[in-house]
Amino acid sequence: MPASTVIRDVVVLGSTGSIGTQALDVIRRNPDRFRVTALAAGGGRVELLAQQALDLRPEIVAVARASAAQDLQLVFYREAQRRGYASGDYRIPKIIAGPEAVAEVAALPCDVVLNGVTGALGLASTLAALDAGSTLALANKESLIIGGALVKERAKPGQIVPVDSEHSALAQCLRGGAAKEVRRLVLTASGGPFRGRNRSELAEVTPEQAMAHPTWDMGPVVTINSATLVNKGLEVIEAHLLFDLPFDRIEVTVHPQSMIHSMVDFFDGSTLAQVSPPDMRLPIALGLAWPHRVEDAAPGVDWSRAHTWEFYPLDDEAFPSVALARHVGELGGTAPAVYNAANEECVEAFRQGRLPFLGIVDTVARVVNEHGPATRDLTLDDVLATDEWARTRARELI
Repeated sequence: MPASTVIRDVVVLGSTGSIGTQALDVIRRNPDRFRVTALAAGGGRVELLAQQALDLRPEIVAVARASAAQDLQLVFYREAQRRGYASGDYRIPKIIAGPEAVAEVAALPCDVVLNGVTGALGLASTLAALDAGSTLALANKESLIIGGALVKERAKPGQIVPVDSEHSALAQCLRGGAAKEVRRLVLTASGGPFRGRNRSELAEVTPEQAMAHPTWDMGPVVTINSATLVNKGLEVIEAHLLFDLPFDRIEVTVHPQSMIHSMVDFFDGSTLAQVSPPDMRLPIALGLAWPHRVEDAAPGVDWSRAHTWEFYPLDDEAFPSVALARHVGELGGTAPAVYNAANEECVEAFRQGRLPFLGIVDTVARVVNEHGPATRDLTLDDVLATDEWARTRARELI
């Protein structure tokens, strides 16, 4: 059987979130390519998790919130009854619960672990998957960013496959030339819902406005990070870590249509770009099947009609988060963990109405500046301790 059509056993972390649900859509439509062996989620949407498990029949389901285990079991029985299953027609998977449960399933033997967990909580699972030797389809950029050298030293060459649309695009474009021929990487940004506004015009924006992304359908944290462009700052650090290029060779350009997902400039003056409509199922499918493609993973570009694609320079005054991320990335060590943790706390405070929109990045910058010299020889304990310090300090400032 050709390598591209061997069935791959997949563990999906964050299965009830935006990335997870789209990944399961790809898997359902390609039963000859993928088989789900375990699912993991936070535990906030047990009805959906039970439906996924009954549809895909994994051996194990994990929930991070221990109190959700009993709820999940009850929902399993209720959902099975709703479907008209007789006793014995279905098998309840093994349920594990608690703070370590998601990382526990990440360490299970499988071909691919898709890490779609949101935020710093994904780090333990990233390390567990790498240590187990599985291919890591990484949608949880935060774990690479805050783990930095700790993650990179655990990963074998080619073991991490990016799922972010921008980094998937870069990986595809880099197939078109040798590493020594690359001049720079160009990450595209949609500009979010506030593209074109100056700083003063951002002072009164609301969480509802920040959640109205013009092109992508994402979870609340990533969507607000896109509005502040913190997400693009994180992606600059991620590109540096994934592709080993210095920060002065990684640029950002604003592309509102989100059709060109990123580009690579080569030293002969040519540029390769990866183009597709804004649909995360394409980079997810590529992450699951890498280096092969999945047929009809998502609809392609309709070349029978006219298209206009625009590009604008990034406004660093209105959106200082990318420049701050470059600074943090150059500091290295624990500094990216400070940036990420403080931002997660600030985003939550903004969603609750306790912090203005501009206060998000302003507060993150203050916490970064207060952190002092970054610890460079990282351990997991260093990262976790830094994460907790930054969260505490951000909450105090808020």
